Amino acid sequence: MGPVSNRTYTGKRDIDGAEVAVDGRPLDPRLDIHTFTSRGFEWGYEGDGPSQLALAILAVHFADDEQAKAECAAFMSRVVAYFSNEWEMTSADIDVALTNVRATS
Repeated sequence: MGPVSNRTYTGKRDIDGAEVAVDGRPLDPRLDIHTFTSRGFEWGYEGDGPSQLALAILAVHFADDEQAKAECAAFMSRVVAYFSNEWEMTSADIDVALTNVRATS
């Protein structure tokens, strides 16, 4: 099974905490692949919460756990670390971001 090219990922942070969804459903943190933190997703800085989010997004995007692990750190530090309180990315946005990340690695 290859990547699904029409997903939408959204995140919002407010007084009640952080919520992340893919196509309107809660995003699985994929602790089974690697546990950076079990305290939930975060973004807007470099750290464990943003790493867990990067891994979870890429695991869905690639449908390949090993590729998600391999590209997680760079995606976190160059993309997820810059998300604002509310964000949205489509599969096409992720492809563009990954192309840019790979070009500058």
